[in-house]
Amino acid sequence: MRIILIGFGVVGQSLAKLFIRREAELSNVYGFRPRVVAIADRGGVAINSKGLDLQRMLAVKVERGTVAADKSYGNSEMSIFDLIESLDAEVLVEVSPTNIKDGEPALSYIKSAFRAGKNVVTSNKGPLALALPALTELAEHNHVHFRFSGSVGAGTPILEFAKKCLYGDRILSLKGILNGTTNYILTEMAERRIPFEEALQKAKKLGYAEADPSMDIDGIDAACKLVILANWVMGKKVTLKDVSIKGIRDVSMKDIEDAAEEGCAIKLIGSVNGKLEVKPEKIPKISPLCVSGTLNAVTFYSEFAGEQTIIGRGAGGIETASAILRDLLDTKRELAAKMLT
Repeated sequence: MRIILIGFGVVGQSLAKLFIRREAELSNVYGFRPRVVAIADRGGVAINSKGLDLQRMLAVKVERGTVAADKSYGNSEMSIFDLIESLDAEVLVEVSPTNIKDGEPALSYIKSAFRAGKNVVTSNKGPLALALPALTELAEHNHVHFRFSGSVGAGTPILEFAKKCLYGDRILSLKGILNGTTNYILTEMAERRIPFEEALQKAKKLGYAEADPSMDIDGIDAACKLVILANWVMGKKVTLKDVSIKGIRDVSMKDIEDAAEEGCAIKLIGSVNGKLEVKPEKIPKISPLCVSGTLNAVTFYSEFAGEQTIIGRGAGGIETASAILRDLLDTKRELAAKMLT
């Protein structure tokens, strides 16, 4: 499978390392031989139609800051759109930085790939939160596959669990912890008895929170994931503007202590139950949703199977890369099936 990789930050590099580490297993067990024919980052692109040496690309990225600095295959002038449209490849893997204001440039990259007849795998929440219904329709119109399981729960298969394991059932509602950073902060406040700002600074030092943590603590990241779940799992036609959002900035130690006295913990919960909402809630400590640290947990309420909860790590480069690999294998299987029909 020929792959164009857009974005070579933490997730993109983790995917390259995963391909290197599991090369023999992927070939022998799954018959999957990924060939990355192009990589693009902020500095430009590197292209080799026969397949780039990923170990070399990782070294160039570390040493020079961009794959475009490679002497043999680098190109700092080529447009990414020209790359997508002109280079022969089956799949575009889009893992550039998230932009929740307008989804760009990832949104346009994905659309360009669809129009060029390329399948797309992404973990980028921006385009999905703002335009998932339209993107799904465009993919169907162009007869290509569109996968994005790494956008919710990183390596934890939350989307697949709901879509495949509950196949045939009808999911009526869902609720859960969709952001590991806020869950870590609230856990520290409850267990260490430290105020919000101190817990936030600790999250930053450990790399759980960005220098600007507003996406997490203001509930926007969780809302993006909620939109993806609502659309993909429940068949909604919603975008980020349809979500009522309240973050955790105003959660006080008194709120934490009052909840504890009631046998509960404060958690940032995203829910779809008629309306889409993200807000801090009291969750009983005996509830399966009451997980600690950076864990995510989602409970699906279905018509026949009842309550089903999935728990796992919801962030991380290698975890997200594992979800992208899962999507690539799924795409390979579907392409192979299409060839037999």
